[in-house]
Order: sequence, then C-alpha cells, then structure tokens
Amino acid sequence: MTDLPKNIGWIGLGSMGYPMATNLLKKMGDETQFYVYDVVQEFIDKFVKDGAGRVHACGSTKEVTDKSDLILSMVPEGSHVRSVYLTPDTGALASDLRSKLLIDCSTIDTGTSLAVRAACASQHPGAHFYDAPVSGGVLGAEKGTLTFMLGCAETDVNFPLLNQLLGLMGGNLFPCGGPSLGLTAKLCNNYCSSLITLATCEAMNIGMASGMDPRVLANIFHTSTARSAIADDWNPVPGLCPEAPASKGYVGGFRVGLMAKDLGLAVESAERVGVKLVLGREGLGVYREAAGDERYKDLDSRVVYRVLGGREDWRGDFPGEVAMRRDETRRLVMRAREEGL
Repeated sequence: MTDLPKNIGWIGLGSMGYPMATNLLKKMGDETQFYVYDVVQEFIDKFVKDGAGRVHACGSTKEVTDKSDLILSMVPEGSHVRSVYLTPDTGALASDLRSKLLIDCSTIDTGTSLAVRAACASQHPGAHFYDAPVSGGVLGAEKGTLTFMLGCAETDVNFPLLNQLLGLMGGNLFPCGGPSLGLTAKLCNNYCSSLITLATCEAMNIGMASGMDPRVLANIFHTSTARSAIADDWNPVPGLCPEAPASKGYVGGFRVGLMAKDLGLAVESAERVGVKLVLGREGLGVYREAAGDERYKDLDSRVVYRVLGGREDWRGDFPGEVAMRRDETRRLVMRAREEGL
C-alpha cells in the first residue's frame, strides 16, 4: 500500500464536500491533520469542532495549500474553481506547490479545468492537478460509496496513491484516460441521469393518469428494460422510495440548479464536439425552468416531477398495499453472485 500524506487540505465544505471530508477524517489515522477553508465560516467552525483537534481552520486557499501535502477541492462552479486556484496572492497556485497533488472533485466545464491544470504546470512543474468529479449525490457522500471519475490514465505515476485515498470516500474509481476526461465522463453521466429522470416522471404520469398504481409500475420497471437507479433508488414519485428526497418534500439530494448547470455543460460539450442531440435542449429547458422558480430552486433535481404536474397525493386513488420488490430482488441477485450463478 502507498503511504498516504499526513497533512490533508480541503477546500469547500458544502453539501457534498462536508460528508466527503468527514469520511476522510474518520478513516485516516489519528496522526493525519486536516487544514480547511470555505467561504462560509459556520461550515469551517463545525468541521473544526468535529475534528477534535485534528482539523485546523485556514483563512484562504493559499494557507490551506501552504500547510498541506495534498489538497482536495469541492466547489459548485467553474468560477469558484478559478477563484480557489488562480486568485493572485490568496489562491492555491500562489503557494509554493513543489511536488504537491491538487485534486478537484467539482463538476465544472472542461475548459476551466484544463486552464487551471495548464497554469499549475506552467508555474509549478513539479506539482500535479487532477480532475476527479464524483457521482452518487449527498447520500453517496455520506455513506462513502461515491463513484470517482479521474482525469488520468491507470499508468499515471500517482494513480496508486489517488486510488487509495479516493477509495476512502467511494466504492468505485475509474481512470478515464487523461486530463479533463473525468469531467467528460461526469457530464455524460449527468446528461443521461437527468433525461432518465424526465422519462421516469413522464412514464409514471402516463401510468397513473391511466389508472395504474405507481407501486406496481415501479416494480415492473425494476424487473424490465426500464430499470434504472433513478426508478429504483431516486424515484421522483413521493412515497415509492422512502429514503429518496422525493419522499421528504424533495429536500436534500442534488439541487435542481446544479443539475441544470451540469446538463447545460453537457449540451455545450456536445455542440463543441459536433454531436447531434435530440433530447438535450428540451430537457435542459425543464431543469432551467425549475431552477429559476423560487418554489423549486433549492430542492432536489427530481422536483421536475412537480414541474411536470406529477401526482403527489396518489395514495387516495390507490389505497391498497403493494410490496416494493427492489430489496428482495437485490438479495436474490447478491446470493446468486455469491454462489457463482
């Protein structure tokens, strides 16, 4: 195993960054120290308190970088990434990086990521900047089951260390081939996920409007070609997945504004590389409508079900009990795998 750094820098303690950093704090040895910065002082104070002497507050990203051997960032947008790394005097690149590793887990445009990487290579030839966006949402961040999409090849000299470190926060790590390709993978994933959500919303609406119990329809999806993580675990219809944001008033999860941003970046990427889209712009309009509405903008992205007029009070029309079969099916699949079937 590769020896992990003893001084970890973390920039960005929002809804994703905080639980990710918490997993590292819990899983790394007591000798590991954390140096953190966020634009919201309350988040810093809370993490310092949680760290019980192992977490230290910093006043800028440069200070974080000065005191750390390896730096991770998780911020919402490309402009924030530029600020974190490129701000004169207080940005990470204003520090003496030497051979330090910089890992940005944000989902942003590939152009910004490549610009930061180029600046890092120019100003600090011994340092290394990696894009490493994640999938799995807040629940995945909390449970340490995120998927990391890493902008490098498996032959990269730092891959063993990256694999070991990021593995403390996620269950899957994919080296995507080279710089910015981690972001390309993430944008393709969210393009697909966002449109599957819309298709699931529309299909559930068709079924209920035709008189079908949504629980039965969800069970059919689970065992048929409409099966997806969205339908199984993040179903936009309230009450079908008890732990999903839809069943909690769409609170938590992946905010609709962020999904609108990611889908917009994916559409821009398609246009840049000359890929024809049939669904992308139509879907983007729905997400942007939700993100621009005060009633929805801070809610989970599956709130587009509400924007499309989906039934949330469906139990009155379908009062009978229907067992959801996802868990039993999963148990059978896992048992078959264990038995080599």
